[in-house]
Amino acid sequence: MDSSSSQNPTDTENAAQLNQTLSIPDPYDHLDLTRNPDGTVTRKPSKHPVRSTAPDLSHPTPVLSKDVTINESNHTWARIFLPRHALEEDSSSSNAPLPLIVYYCGGGFVILSAATIYCHDICFNISSQLSAVVVSLNYRLAPEHRLPAAYDDAMEVLNWISHTNDEWLREHADFTKVFIMGSSAGGNIAYHVGLRVAAAGVDQFKPLKINGLILHYPFFGGAKRSESELRLLNNHVLPPRPRHSDLLWELSLPIGADRDHEYCNPTVGEGPRLLEKMKLLGWKVLLSTCDGDLAYDRQIEVANMMEEKGIKVERRIVIGDYHGDEALDLPKQQKFIIALKDFIFSSIA
Repeated sequence: MDSSSSQNPTDTENAAQLNQTLSIPDPYDHLDLTRNPDGTVTRKPSKHPVRSTAPDLSHPTPVLSKDVTINESNHTWARIFLPRHALEEDSSSSNAPLPLIVYYCGGGFVILSAATIYCHDICFNISSQLSAVVVSLNYRLAPEHRLPAAYDDAMEVLNWISHTNDEWLREHADFTKVFIMGSSAGGNIAYHVGLRVAAAGVDQFKPLKINGLILHYPFFGGAKRSESELRLLNNHVLPPRPRHSDLLWELSLPIGADRDHEYCNPTVGEGPRLLEKMKLLGWKVLLSTCDGDLAYDRQIEVANMMEEKGIKVERRIVIGDYHGDEALDLPKQQKFIIALKDFIFSSIA
């Protein structure tokens, strides 16, 4: 599938030369993309494995899952995770409504899906260990659908949940205990959804009552290199220019926009003003990150900005980890889920 790219040939040639000099893998290949001579890109088969669903009690699993259509025209869908005990007739807790987490997966806005193993597994484990319903959105990807398409899809799933007749959600999710969560690019999406909800007013999403935001390694940036970007220049997970993170922004931002666009840099545009409206909602925010994240400085800057607006931010910063470690390393993920559980249940107590 072809889409436009805003990278000019000079930048491409310079990046390719530097990549060759530093023995850096082709960033397009890393993203399962091929850059065509005319500047468009073609997707290759993904290297990332996917998980299938377990939609009924015949599957011996602690968490059931199924896929539902959100917008047929846009080909968006969501994967719903439900603890098995909610459907077991002999469970004394089967009728108790469960907290609802609306989750947006990572992938730099360009790759991965709600079915990708990393995204599926973290939602499965959260649902199991928190005894929560999780709705994981499969939003449209760039560059075929540049931002704000992912934000639009993320808002649409909230409206879909608020009006759905889906049995799992209507019978087992507590619509008064809702949290918006995202990892990496999904953390960026969760932040911008929070701003949009604050601007629109919570009445638009009744009967949902959103209690807070969970920003897990949120993918932010800016035109000026931060100290954490310079310090992690050769980081093996998400290195900056001329490689992966810059390419992700180049492919996902509106054509012609630079990294000081508000979608990338939350300190510019309408975001700071909308935080004042978010403060009135009484939400709590969990920022969970690490000092080995390229976006670390920007994340702290955003957390400081939110606190200056009167929003309560809980910071969880892991020293020595890198961006995405908790998606790949199960013991580290378990520690994150414990912190997540504490945050959620303290927010709804």
